[in-house]
Amino acid sequence: MSTPQHKAIHFGAGNIGRGFIGPLLVDSGYHVVFTDVNKEVIQQLNDQDSYDVLILDEDEEHHNSVSNVSGVVSTSDDVIHEFADSTVDLVTTAVGPTILEKIAATIAKGLHARREAKGGPLNIIACENMVNQTSLLRDHVFSNLPEEDKAWVEENVGFANCSVDRIVPPFDPSQSGSSLDVGVEGFYEWVVDKDALRRTRAPVNLKGVKLTTELQAYIERKLFTLNCGHAMTAYLGYLKGLDTIDVAIRDSEVHDTVRAALWNEAGAALVRRHKFDEEEYRQYVDKILERFANPCLKDEVVRVGREPLRKLSKGDRLLGPASMALEYGLPTDNLSKGIAAAFLYDALDDRQAAELQKRIESEGIGKVVADVTGFEEGGEEHKRILEAYEDLRRKYRSSK
Repeated sequence: MSTPQHKAIHFGAGNIGRGFIGPLLVDSGYHVVFTDVNKEVIQQLNDQDSYDVLILDEDEEHHNSVSNVSGVVSTSDDVIHEFADSTVDLVTTAVGPTILEKIAATIAKGLHARREAKGGPLNIIACENMVNQTSLLRDHVFSNLPEEDKAWVEENVGFANCSVDRIVPPFDPSQSGSSLDVGVEGFYEWVVDKDALRRTRAPVNLKGVKLTTELQAYIERKLFTLNCGHAMTAYLGYLKGLDTIDVAIRDSEVHDTVRAALWNEAGAALVRRHKFDEEEYRQYVDKILERFANPCLKDEVVRVGREPLRKLSKGDRLLGPASMALEYGLPTDNLSKGIAAAFLYDALDDRQAAELQKRIESEGIGKVVADVTGFEEGGEEHKRILEAYEDLRRKYRSSK
């Protein structure tokens, strides 16, 4: 293979890395070096040099072939050598929020090697499903940097936050020819903070990626709409004994609750905060509900609903839109119902769900709701959540 003009290092060779970020980088002209702890996946990437991405759309399924890729094991020195390569000018991640701290030490060593090799500027974009994910990674990287590297990194390395949106459900490799193949929905959105990028050998020009100076608006639109609706569909569907997101959102009661939360409550607040065009926002909501209903994705409610305490974090997908709606004096009845459903999520193999149920049993639902949400015990929103909780519990948990 001839030496490529551009190389990108991508941390995380899982489904999101192979099915979303990696293909967009390849389409943008990069040779993608995947790095992961899974030695078998890395070996297979090097042996095959390509894999297929199956687009799981209801109307039409098709394959996209992804080539011009390779892999290195993330615990080896090979990763450090890649950072020193001057043809590398972009680093991305899709490892999960809790793993960012673990890869930060490796990235710090790589940046040290790059400075010594005079490899030039590069940009780092963490693509985790959270707010300000790259800022968090930056903090972890700087805590691992030697003092002599910090000024150089400050000047030469861009840490750009982003908003990423693509549903990548677990994929059965028996549906395709290789265990590297992955299935994804056709829709995707990747929005990057333009102002945080450093000038590299060539401008950052990623195919299908929007560069913006107003990233916060996109982050909150996605988190308080897509992620909020996804979580609500999962928790309400779980209570009704529905196994997958597409089946849950096709249930009229779940659908109407989620739509009302996104249109009249979270959506109304977002339109006021960020001056979104109201009709365009409604079309965005309709598209999201349409995506949820895609039966080809077969996305299980327990996957989407996992880790309820994280999803109930202040400012996250459930409490964030509720707080914003309250700020503007808007109703929150449907959002409160979704929050209440999260407190009833009791999947046996989910550690956070088990922890939450144990707390409710020992401390009482009123105290736990106040502690987790921050809404004052006895206040209007606290009462609204408790009322929704009791209604749902009587309806779906009375036999337990």
